[in-house]
Amino acid sequence: MTNQGIQFPKFYVTAASPCPYIDGQEERKVFTELQGPEAEALNEALGKVGFRRSQTVVYRPACESCAECVSVRVLAKSYKPSRSQRRIAKLNSDLTVEVRPPVTTDEQFDLLTRYLGARHADGSMAGMTREEFDDMVESSPVQTVQFEYRKALTGDLVAVALTDELSDGLSMVYSFFEPEAERRSIGTYLIHDHIMRAANANQPHVYLGYYVKDSPKMSYKSRFKPLERLGPNGWYPFD
Repeated sequence: MTNQGIQFPKFYVTAASPCPYIDGQEERKVFTELQGPEAEALNEALGKVGFRRSQTVVYRPACESCAECVSVRVLAKSYKPSRSQRRIAKLNSDLTVEVRPPVTTDEQFDLLTRYLGARHADGSMAGMTREEFDDMVESSPVQTVQFEYRKALTGDLVAVALTDELSDGLSMVYSFFEPEAERRSIGTYLIHDHIMRAANANQPHVYLGYYVKDSPKMSYKSRFKPLERLGPNGWYPFD
């Protein structure tokens, strides 16, 4: 007898709420829990059809009147950085990177607090407590790591990327950085670095979450090429 609870997880739909990306729209999400010995396999399977992980939940948009959120992933082994992306990589060549387990530190939380205050003071994560930060990072039922980016000369923490390690690449869950590092285009550099790491490990993909054409918060993802988008019949070239 098979365990139908594992084979067919229960899905739920959230109530409508204001869309954080497009003014005047409402969002709904369909989600299920990741738990038990099948959590890793379930996360992998659902990730390939557009779900994203947050702590012990995976979700995807299920909006009634909008389909602007599009799952995208970079083909890491064919990545062709633009002139601007190569310049940004050179600008950040003074940073060192350490791969750490998903365990929080006071230093990380201080950086996150500065980042949210400067970049997302009116967002849903503003005022995040240490306990909430701990849950975001440490409540992972799958293989997850943190990449810490530091200045080589001073050891100052510049950025942190929370990333899931998948069988076919990397999935960027959440990242934050020193607000003053914006002049480094650090957000772009974090993605570039993940793509290069996946390519060097002979992994095909880096999952970037959702692209939203009319949202400056999400449209930047189209700059990384070659890019694939998820459609009704699977993944196909973005362009």
